[in-house]
Formats: sequence, C-alpha cells, structure tokens
Amino acid sequence: MKKQITMVLLAAAGLMPLGANAEVSKLNIPLGAGGFGFLPLYMMKEHKLIEKYAEKAGQKVTISWANIGGPSVMIDALLSGSADFISAGPPSFLLLWDRTKGTANVKGVAAISSMPMYLNTRVPHLKSIDDLKQGDKIAVTSVKSSIPSIVMQMYAMEKYGKDQVFRFDPYTVTMKHSDAAVSLISGSGNIAAHYASSPLAQREMKTKGVRTIQNSDDVMGGSTTFTMVSTTTAFHDKNPKIYAAFVAALQEAQDMIKADKQAAAKVLIASMGGGGDVTEMVAILNDPSTKYTAKPEKVMKYAKFMNDIKTIKNRPETLADLFFPGPAISAGN
Repeated sequence: MKKQITMVLLAAAGLMPLGANAEVSKLNIPLGAGGFGFLPLYMMKEHKLIEKYAEKAGQKVTISWANIGGPSVMIDALLSGSADFISAGPPSFLLLWDRTKGTANVKGVAAISSMPMYLNTRVPHLKSIDDLKQGDKIAVTSVKSSIPSIVMQMYAMEKYGKDQVFRFDPYTVTMKHSDAAVSLISGSGNIAAHYASSPLAQREMKTKGVRTIQNSDDVMGGSTTFTMVSTTTAFHDKNPKIYAAFVAALQEAQDMIKADKQAAAKVLIASMGGGGDVTEMVAILNDPSTKYTAKPEKVMKYAKFMNDIKTIKNRPETLADLFFPGPAISAGN
C-alpha cells in the first residue's frame, strides 16, 4: 500500500508519468533519397496510410515527414532519436545492424522495393567493367558501402578471387546520383561511368552513346532488395500498435502502386518537384524488374558476403537475426 501511494504521489509531482506505457503520438520519418526506391513512403504520406491504421488500432498519431536522404544523415537521426523509422539499401542497413548490435539493436522492419541498378558509360573502351584503366572513375553514392560498391566487390571476388575483392574500389568516387547523371549525359564531366538507379538510369540510356555494361541483379543472381526500412528494438518493443500500423501502411502503399501505376507515377513526379513524364515513369513501373514487396530478397547474401570480407563483424545465421518477425520476413531470404 505504501508503495502504491508513493507511486501516485510521484506521478502527481510529475516525476513518474502515469502513461509510462503509452505509445508515441508523433512519428518522425525521413523520406529518403527519393526516386522509385522510396515511392511507397511518398504513397504513405500522400494517402495518410499510417494514420489510418493507427486509428483502427485506437491510436492517434501525427507524422513528420522529413525531406532528408543519404544513409549517414538518416542513421544519425535514428540513433539520436530524431527519427523513428529510416530507409536505405541493404549494405547501409547491415553496417548499422552490425554497429548497434548489443546497444540500440537496430533491425529491419520490411523491404520497400526490389530493382536493379545499372552501370552506364559512354566511354568507348569500356565494353565491360573489366576494361577499366587508370584514370577511369565510376560515380557511386558511397565508396565501399553503397549497393554498387558491394556488387562490384562480389563480381571481383567471383571472377578474380578473394584477394582481388577490392579490385574496383580505387575506380569509384562518391557523387550524388543527379550530379553523376548530368555529367554522364552531357559528357562534360570527368567520370567514365555511373552506377545509376531509376529513373536516372533510364534517362542516361536514352542518350546517344550511353550503354549499360553491368547491372546489380545480374551479379546478385536475380531480383534483389533495393531499399528497406529499419528501426530500433526499443521503438519496436514500446510501440507495438504504431509499429504494426506502419507495416500495414507500407504494404497497402505497395499494393496501391501495383493497382494504379498511373496514379503512383503522379505521386512520384510530385515528390521530385514535378516536370517528369508520366508515360516514362509508368513504363519503369511496368518493368518486371521493378517490384514493390515487403519480402526481403537476397539480404542474407549481402550479409554473408560482407561478413566474409570483414566489412561487418557479426554474421547473421538467419533472416530472423536481421529483421523483426512478420509474415513477409518469414518468406524472405
């Protein structure tokens, strides 16, 4: 009885809130780097899908969608508590998972999209990536840790052996996708190639003299997760209803894209500031290699490879080591 009275007095004094177990009423979610890989997030924002599912669960929540992208910025936001869910490619996620194991314990929530990236060039001597010579530079979003960097390392190890796994790293240079695309299309920059994602990859390919000499799905052996979302274990455990609302909203957003590609293309164009061509965007959405699924694809392949080459210290044994439980996760790989 004395303990109960003390708790009530502490709560009344503002030292211990009575609603200690209440779930968050506001979510902070960065929208990512933009483009096709992050389209479901823009659909969730446009149609207020998280709010809809939270309300069904008896929760009222407001969403702050931040226009920030880039793995390092979003990782800092998640770990500082200024973001609740973040999205990135599997390699960036795996680095974060490895870094926070035993502390924040960041894990995957679900995949967002699966689609290839394309290594495009207009340099005559590049018939394949093996033709790179001194002075050639490949633009990637992040040297060593981006999807293209890991994919090129995989290719190098498979073709040249483990001692040559970093064979192509010296040719890579960090550059924003938009800047790299302008450089490649105009031919005025100092890059020999750009490992691009949609829609910039397709725009590059329409330029006379530009051709694709490698794509990530070919190296990975099929459809592969391009973007995925993650959060901390503390957020997952303390906010089960809001977490479930987010997952349900993501899956509905993915379904909406499949059901009405024209409408989805318009949302995408608006997210890019307008000026895009709906027909061009719909054509990319209709490409069988462009997929919106919560099921992780080949994330374990990335993880085991990155552990084999010592990029991450911890080695996951199953997908359950990397992701919180869910139907889509149990079907993934």
